[in-house]
Amino acid sequence: MGVVVPFGDKEGGRASLAPLLELVADDMEKINETILAHAHSHVDMIPELAGHLINSGGKRLRPMLTIASALMFDYRGEKHVPLATAVEFMHTATLLHDDVVDESDYRRGRKAARLIWGNQASVLVGDYLLGQAFKMLVDTGLMEALRIMSNAAAIIAEGEVLQLAAQHDVSTTEDAYMQVINAKTAALFSAAAELGAVVAKRPAKEQEALESYGRNLGIAFQLVDDALDYAGEQDKLGKAVGDDFREGKITLPVVLSYRRGTDEERAFWKRVMEDGDQQEGDLEHALELMERHHAIADTIERARHYGAIARDALGIFPESTARNALVEAVDFCIARVS
Repeated sequence: MGVVVPFGDKEGGRASLAPLLELVADDMEKINETILAHAHSHVDMIPELAGHLINSGGKRLRPMLTIASALMFDYRGEKHVPLATAVEFMHTATLLHDDVVDESDYRRGRKAARLIWGNQASVLVGDYLLGQAFKMLVDTGLMEALRIMSNAAAIIAEGEVLQLAAQHDVSTTEDAYMQVINAKTAALFSAAAELGAVVAKRPAKEQEALESYGRNLGIAFQLVDDALDYAGEQDKLGKAVGDDFREGKITLPVVLSYRRGTDEERAFWKRVMEDGDQQEGDLEHALELMERHHAIADTIERARHYGAIARDALGIFPESTARNALVEAVDFCIARVS
């Protein structure tokens, strides 16, 4: 799950990732070096396959959250770099596994690794990256960080199973769908943000605030991605508009359209999403139904709600360059659909 979009700028008052990028620039260079070092292996396929995804243009927003959170507390050590790299490796591993489970052909506008190296290699290299992530966590000596990331890994796996159980099921409830994205997407966002407080040895209430920030940002991020798949521009998405529809993925715009539809409309959704019987013009009809029932607009409105919770979670911290960058990251996430 997830798309690649431009970082944007502040022209016309639009939110931007520029403050966050500027804040973490030096440390992101160190992270890139650490990624290259830990993705190395004498087994040639491992760095080739891992590099195919790692170097494919992702934003690396999750490790940036770890770095920015640590810098918000004026952290001066070096352990935030391996922690952030471990976050990125876990994210990359989940993408490799996701593409196999979802039978996706493209990731970030490029052929999915599974199409080039096969499903088995993709799963195994994902496992290798998970192993490297936990090795880096152990090397920091921060047991709390290891606990947080171990918990996130278990929750993400649960989310995969939940999604698999609900695959192509148009009768999925909104609560059930939110449970999936809480696990699959928000869990790693929340861990990434909380690690910054852990490495800076901040009290529990501050760790909890950053966990809330990351979790709600992750939910908002995924809901915006759901909307963009139907309302975005192809050259900005890194994938074709309507890919979720063609793959039969049940996302919130589909859930809302099905729930609000007539019997005839529900029969349409069952045919195209459950039976996989898609015909010419079906995507256009799906978009018409989503427009009729305000499914995309309401998905965006829900994203704004969770974004507001994320911003409010940072309210206990004094104003600073780092806090402002984290707040604007929320605004940027929402602005991708404006």
